[in-house]
Amino acid sequence: MGVFSLIRKWVLRILFWFVVLSFLWVLALKWINPGTTLLMKSRASEYPIKKEWVSLENISQNMQLAVICGEDQNYCKHWGFDIKAIKAAAENNLKGGKKRGASTISQQTAKNVFLWEGRSWIRKGLEVWFTALIELLWGKERIMEVYLNVIETGDGLFGVEAAAQTYYGKPAAQLKKVEAARIAGLLPCPVTCGLNSQFTLRRSQLIYYAMTRYGITLEYLK
Repeated sequence: MGVFSLIRKWVLRILFWFVVLSFLWVLALKWINPGTTLLMKSRASEYPIKKEWVSLENISQNMQLAVICGEDQNYCKHWGFDIKAIKAAAENNLKGGKKRGASTISQQTAKNVFLWEGRSWIRKGLEVWFTALIELLWGKERIMEVYLNVIETGDGLFGVEAAAQTYYGKPAAQLKKVEAARIAGLLPCPVTCGLNSQFTLRRSQLIYYAMTRYGITLEYLK
């Protein structure tokens, strides 16, 4: 067997087992709640970590709606990737405008649970793969549940339950619209901006407006 044939054989074998193991990993997390993520481990060297897992039924629908309005308004309609948003962001970036991203809630969940921080083509490719898997195996409700429990919400804070308890002294189940909008408003920069920054206040106002005016609904609860 030639060298190239041997390399090809091992590459195909590695790819096969990666597909199988990653599929089983994602399938297991359909029922098993993720523990510590790589981002949590990274932050643990800077801050004491505070997190508390709660089921989706114990997270206010206001909070669910707020992150959809702020992060991914087509969440209930796409299959993990918002093609229109991706095209719009690409066109804007090519024109030299302020850099815009187009990551959906599904992509952010895949990145937070399965991958590491940083930017590279390898990480982006893996993000696409894991996003497709969680859309296929988990469904929208489970993706939302995991997302709301692993997102960074402040210095050492992860998940909306920790955020609700820290910022408002109440469980996430009791968050009102304006409170949920404030938490959703800080998600792009939870550590550097904070709940009371001008950025968060302006963004939360836009989110609250979308929650009350645009008719965006939690279609996955129907």
